[in-house]
Amino acid sequence: MTQIAFGTSGWRGILCEDFTYENVKIVVQAIADTIKASGEQEKGIVIGCDTRFMGQRFVEASARVLAGAGIKAFICERDTPTPVISYEILRRGAAGGINFTASHNPPEYNGVKFSPSWGGPALPETTKEIERRANAMIGVGGYKELSLEEGARLGLVETINPHDDYLKALEQKVDFDVIGKLSQVALNPLYGTGRGYLDEPLRKRGIPYAIINDRPDPYFGGHPPEPSEAHIPDFISLVKNDPDIQLGIATDGDADRFGILDADGSFIEPNYIIALLLDYLIRVRKLEGGVARSVATSHLIDAVAKKHGVPVYETPVGFKYIGELISQDKLVIGGEESAGLTIRGHVPEKDGILACFLVAEMVAREGKSIRELLEKLYGEVGRFITRRDNLKLSPELETAYSSKINALPSEIAGTKVTDIVKVDGTKLLLADGSWMLFRKSGTEPVVRLYGEAANDARLAEVMAAGRKYILG
Repeated sequence: MTQIAFGTSGWRGILCEDFTYENVKIVVQAIADTIKASGEQEKGIVIGCDTRFMGQRFVEASARVLAGAGIKAFICERDTPTPVISYEILRRGAAGGINFTASHNPPEYNGVKFSPSWGGPALPETTKEIERRANAMIGVGGYKELSLEEGARLGLVETINPHDDYLKALEQKVDFDVIGKLSQVALNPLYGTGRGYLDEPLRKRGIPYAIINDRPDPYFGGHPPEPSEAHIPDFISLVKNDPDIQLGIATDGDADRFGILDADGSFIEPNYIIALLLDYLIRVRKLEGGVARSVATSHLIDAVAKKHGVPVYETPVGFKYIGELISQDKLVIGGEESAGLTIRGHVPEKDGILACFLVAEMVAREGKSIRELLEKLYGEVGRFITRRDNLKLSPELETAYSSKINALPSEIAGTKVTDIVKVDGTKLLLADGSWMLFRKSGTEPVVRLYGEAANDARLAEVMAAGRKYILG
């Protein structure tokens, strides 16, 4: 039987293959045992899911196992965004949260994401303990279940709706009155949990909006539920062809990632959104603190941080590391190139809903398109162009990869290597300010090649050099 292994955002698997009721119950029991070992079992656990197949049934199965372990389960009554679960953990002072989501993965996947009492994604020391306990139970069981009715009678199962409390908190962090200056906003929850979260704050204020894909669909309309340019052609067409729409905002299946379209329908890379918001939050909102970015995220953020004299924290890939810094109140904003961000005073978790509304506030207050704001920022701190490619490895190249990465040249792309960063993968900083990062996948024979440079021509040289070095 497949071993349970947690990745950067929990344990994921294909439904009916390794993601089964039996394995889910084992993982939940392992989480329960881990919480008991920490002494927090009296606080209860929030449980929710996204719009994937069987999500609510997995939630109910988890509640039965938790009740059997004597731990109270707070069941979200409908599919719930990941950041909302995070907020509810903190609001209730719960021991943690169990979230059934595979985020932006295709619809045949589901996953279990555990967040401890501090509200962010569990750190590696916690997930390794859950893995150890779960794998020891495979094939032998070890969990006990109570019916939902018995659990409710004993006060161990309670259905909750965290929607209103989260939106009230969001209204303290976003100026919706300013957003009301926009002529129209386009919304796209991508058939996921953002329904009722992207639209309600606008509807209650009479702010004009157009919305698509606002019903639950476990197939996500035939695309992976990721608001990247390749997966939202219908949304791009809507924004591009309606002159009244000033901005397009989208969330992924569990609403922890964002996708932004400018007024002309052009897709704006998340890297640039994080940098723009960093500048806006410091310059306009007067927030104080540093900025955290993953090792794969644009150095445009570093340039903005230098402009404002604030520190930069470079983290491994995985939002848990940024979330930990948010929980320590060190940051104005933290973000990843994969479209996740949060801000000071908010949850230590990616929040696509917050990100979308902050962008809307920024565009409305500044009175400029995103492209205009980006060009203005480039004029102040310099231009940064970022790209990512996936390099598929043959068996021979996969065998040779470790020796290549441990014997790096002193010059690449015609420029001296000034530093090598090993925070996560291998990142080469070059003398002209450009850089490349090699990061090998843990699940497939693929190397993710990231690169950045000051213009498209130089970026093409950097990426070509990185590709040649790995593939020959």
